[in-house]
Amino acid sequence: MVPDIYLQRAQALLQSGQRKILGIAGPPGSGKSTVAEALAKALGPRAMVVPMDGYHLANVELARLGRASRKGAPDTFDVWGYVSLLARIKHARPGETVYAPVFRREIEEPIAGAIPVSPDIPLIITEGNYLLLEDAGWNNVRPLLDEAWYVGVDDDLRRQRLVARHMFFGRTEQAAKDWVMNTDEPNAVRIAASQARADLVVNWPEITG
Repeated sequence: MVPDIYLQRAQALLQSGQRKILGIAGPPGSGKSTVAEALAKALGPRAMVVPMDGYHLANVELARLGRASRKGAPDTFDVWGYVSLLARIKHARPGETVYAPVFRREIEEPIAGAIPVSPDIPLIITEGNYLLLEDAGWNNVRPLLDEAWYVGVDDDLRRQRLVARHMFFGRTEQAAKDWVMNTDEPNAVRIAASQARADLVVNWPEITG
């Protein structure tokens, strides 16, 4: 169940009669996807989730660029594609359905055109690691968000979640721990530094505690 403080805040975005975009940011393993999905479920047909992760670069491109070992870092996403998607969603023409990509963890690849954003949905919830970064490219995301939330969590719990996630998708325990410390954690440090750009810090014990 979504705590009233967050549900009411999201409902307030629906009062204008115009489409709004709520961004939910946070480090890997913080629970931002769960927060976004719970909000969308509570709001019903008035809201839907469009994740940032659909803009992962394909594995073949990461290999070409020499970035496969850093998959998940800011420069392993098509940031300009994501910015363009948010702009299209925000300024969609009457009757226009905007299609967004999705990332499939079971194959570790993005799938284009998998999420139809129909014109009658007034609140789009987008979630991802880097919504609040000020790096070139990513700094164009925050102005497109009508509100931005940051999901914080105890770091030890977050790392435990990440190890379990990587193991679920096929890594050995040691390989999962190595990936968390060498790839996820440097990204988490960068993300934490962007927290001040959020309008609200989410403290939702069932998810973040």
